[in-house]
Amino acid sequence: MKKRSAYLLPGLAVLFLLPACKKDWLSPANENILVATDSTFLKPENATSFVTMVYNQLTVWNTATFSWIGVSSITSDDADKGSSAGDNGGDKNLMDALTYTPTSGSVIEVWTGNYQGIKRANEALANVPKYQIDAALKTRLLAEARFLRAYFYFTLVRTYGGVPIVDTALDANNPADFERANIRRTKEEVYAFIEEDLNYALSILPTKQEYGAANIGRASKGAAAALLAKVSMYQQKWDQVLSLTNAIIAGTYGTYGLEPDFTRIWREVGENGMESLFEVQGKGTVTLAGVQQYSQVQAMRGATFSGVTNAYSGWGFNTPSANLDSAFEAGDVRKNATIIHIGDTLWDGVILVNASNPRYNRKAYVSKTQETYSSDSYTNKNVRILRMGEVYLMNAEAANEKDLPSQAQTSLNAVRNRAGLANTTAAAKADLKTAIWNERRVELAMEHDRFFDLVRQGRAGTLMRAHGKAFIDGKHEVFPIPQTQIDNSGGIMKQNDKY
Repeated sequence: MKKRSAYLLPGLAVLFLLPACKKDWLSPANENILVATDSTFLKPENATSFVTMVYNQLTVWNTATFSWIGVSSITSDDADKGSSAGDNGGDKNLMDALTYTPTSGSVIEVWTGNYQGIKRANEALANVPKYQIDAALKTRLLAEARFLRAYFYFTLVRTYGGVPIVDTALDANNPADFERANIRRTKEEVYAFIEEDLNYALSILPTKQEYGAANIGRASKGAAAALLAKVSMYQQKWDQVLSLTNAIIAGTYGTYGLEPDFTRIWREVGENGMESLFEVQGKGTVTLAGVQQYSQVQAMRGATFSGVTNAYSGWGFNTPSANLDSAFEAGDVRKNATIIHIGDTLWDGVILVNASNPRYNRKAYVSKTQETYSSDSYTNKNVRILRMGEVYLMNAEAANEKDLPSQAQTSLNAVRNRAGLANTTAAAKADLKTAIWNERRVELAMEHDRFFDLVRQGRAGTLMRAHGKAFIDGKHEVFPIPQTQIDNSGGIMKQNDKY
């Protein structure tokens, strides 16, 4: 991290411009309004604004969009760089080939964006207690901030391995704070810190249904349980994964279920639906309220259309690979719900006649005619983070690891049947594991998990090299620490092996 003067201030600079929490709680107010008097702690509604700022970090470029897409998707065998041969998107050709370095922009931005989120969470945790507000609301806001901090740290630990743990608002003039913010902790310590935050959030947060319409999209008890299950899965804590996912499926943490029609999940009609445990909210009541250019960087490039010709197009990066295209079984409805092919008729009547690439990510597609499209850069589209399809597959994987094959098959088949497929024929433990991993690939395709799944499964080197990527065992399981962070730390922070 940089010197504290650069690290502490950005979140506070915009805090005083936020509106009170209401139905449009994620909408930033107009900028460039002079604030004559600092009344931050005199207005109870600003307590909520501190936490709203943490959510807002999920929508910004360096957290949610191009660099994250490069790190989490273009690196994997699910996706290719896309776009055109001469457009590398800064470093997306390097991400695709696994030749990125500690100075690559994507590597730097993902680190920076998530630590900015952590900074905002820590500011909320430090300042919300200062307000004279309802005790239950105060406690809930603190739980939301800790859930979000856990999410940012989960992204960091999967991406870089052990990272510095910053659990308080830092003092720019305190040498001890500077040193603490630049000492890498072990991966195990980071996971323990994430679990502490999530267990707190799980004990406090309301269920999704208890929030009501005015606060749709806020972190809930179900979201905390699902993220804790996922964090536990990465540590192979199968008892905990099984217990948490059993409880989610049983309705202990709120009412959820598999959306019967898989094709609706990523459309506007599927936002915050029965499938959803947590998603980044892309809507707002003013301009620039969406997830910054998430759809634009992945939308069809150089495309011509027929039928409804007012179609959304963009930069064409992160295109589904031929390898992914062939991974779907015949009759799997998820294939055409995940991948746009040349010649396809999309759900809104758009027919793709031709384009620069043979395939595009349908889960990022926005209809300009059938949805509340805002602009090319800010499309209003929500980004799904945790959903029931994954909960069922985590449950299946944990049940199989705990020698409960019947339960593993039941959870796996729930996902397969929803996709229009017959029950699995896998019965032996090893066969079931393979079947679950294969199902996880096609169910969660283009949802930013494939690279990290291959690493945790111990298959990354074998499958990535088979896909033509130069994966080096003992190196590419994690990404390099940004060189800027090592330089700014004065040598305190150490680089990952082989970078």
